Amino acid sequence: MKRIHFIPLFLLVTISIVSCNLQPKAEEEVVQKDFTQSFSDSYQPPAFVNDDRVEKIKAVAPEIEQLFEQYRKENNIPGIAYGIVVDDELVVSSATGQIDLDKERLASSQSAYRIASMTKSFTAMAITKLRDEGKLLLSDPAAKYVPEVAKLEYLTSDAPTIDIENLLTMTPGFPEDNPWGDRQLEETDQMLVDLIGSGISFSNVPSFTYEYSNTGYAILGRIISKVSGQPYQDYIRENILQPLGMNQTYWEYEKVPEDLLVIGYRWEDEQWKLEPMLHDGSFGAMGGLITTIEDFSKYVSFHLSAWPPRSDDDNGPVKRSSLREMQTPQFARLFARATDPQGEVCPTMAGYGYGLRVNKDCHGITWGTHGGALPGFGSNYVFFPEYGVGMMAFCNLTYTTPWPLAKIRKLLFEEQGLPARQLPASDILLERQKQIVQLIQSWEGDTQIEESILAENFYLDKSRGHRVREVKQIMSEAGAIQEAKDLLPLNQLRGSFDLQTENGLVDVFFTLSPESVPKIQRLYLSFEAKN
Repeated sequence: MKRIHFIPLFLLVTISIVSCNLQPKAEEEVVQKDFTQSFSDSYQPPAFVNDDRVEKIKAVAPEIEQLFEQYRKENNIPGIAYGIVVDDELVVSSATGQIDLDKERLASSQSAYRIASMTKSFTAMAITKLRDEGKLLLSDPAAKYVPEVAKLEYLTSDAPTIDIENLLTMTPGFPEDNPWGDRQLEETDQMLVDLIGSGISFSNVPSFTYEYSNTGYAILGRIISKVSGQPYQDYIRENILQPLGMNQTYWEYEKVPEDLLVIGYRWEDEQWKLEPMLHDGSFGAMGGLITTIEDFSKYVSFHLSAWPPRSDDDNGPVKRSSLREMQTPQFARLFARATDPQGEVCPTMAGYGYGLRVNKDCHGITWGTHGGALPGFGSNYVFFPEYGVGMMAFCNLTYTTPWPLAKIRKLLFEEQGLPARQLPASDILLERQKQIVQLIQSWEGDTQIEESILAENFYLDKSRGHRVREVKQIMSEAGAIQEAKDLLPLNQLRGSFDLQTENGLVDVFFTLSPESVPKIQRLYLSFEAKN
């Protein structure tokens, strides 16, 4: 293993501001140093085996189309556009219904929908990029860039100062502000400044718990403007949208070609009624973007590109490691009565990362997601990092979920059986597997192999005599070893495999030490007899 060299911590951080009432000095800067980082040349990232994801998804495209058409009619939605990406390819894109009822314009994958709160991850990505460039710290007090925040009255004297990461993770203590926040979209910058200056009411102490806040993301937009020296809309367009080739994504609806602009509606009194189209404004950072399925698919593919960690070129608008950081949940909560696509109870852990919700269910499936809702619109996207698959759908009906997601998931992951990446076994795990088999067969006699592969704690945790007797008892029941099955790695230094014996299977689980030459620190055997 190669060593990683770090510079001293004090060179990486600035002096903390101890009170939100103290203004940071003008000469304070983020101090960064370059450092050399080594990496392994033998690591093998997870990969797909017999990859047929595209073929499986395309095979059920007609069924997916039927699901959307049925869903649109059942929920009185004027129009829906949707798409599915595999890695960096939009493999399914289609639409049903209309984007403008008066002019009878049909929906398509090029129709430009307002995606509302799905905008938040773009805002979070911009903050993360500025952090990566050394222009701010996530631990910086928000008041460093928006001085009005320093005047807020906290609930308690021991409340921590609101920092940028609080705003990113919905933990500043602000109250949930749907749907009030939606109606602030087109307000001016001065309105936002006045709102903060007049005092924001707190529902919680900062850093205490998660609570969804549009206002917090509006403040992030102002921070982006202050740090970058340009309107946050311009910064996101130039540093995220354009590098990703998202040239049909807009902030202001008046900039959208008329024949592609989606008109929003609500269903009331058994009829569709027009919703007012909101202009872009100071709250745009929480929900202002307008985009198409074709454009947004590039953004979903970019998030998928963060996985798996690997050593090839890293040339995106932000680093892959920063994307994975965005997808890491904070303040995770257990939803004990959540259900899976089959409708069965499936406890799920969920938390908010940076502009993204992240979930992991009882089946071990992880997905990132975010919805969006504004007057006239509803949207959602979801991506599954371990599968390299993402889905998105937009509709033009107020506060409406745009798809039957559970049915689509069931169709793709259960009925079609989309495969996940598989982690190859590392060279050291394979080497130790062979040596473990030798050890089991020669434990009572030859001690030479023990000295070379067992870590120093091994016989301190349980004496050699007890180890030998346990293994001898198990193998006497199992009988002679016939075959060592393939190793199933959990990571680079942990795995399991089965020994096929004349009387059944012996399950072998082992973990290796963190030494430069990893040795066996834990080893467990269990026997399951033939039925």
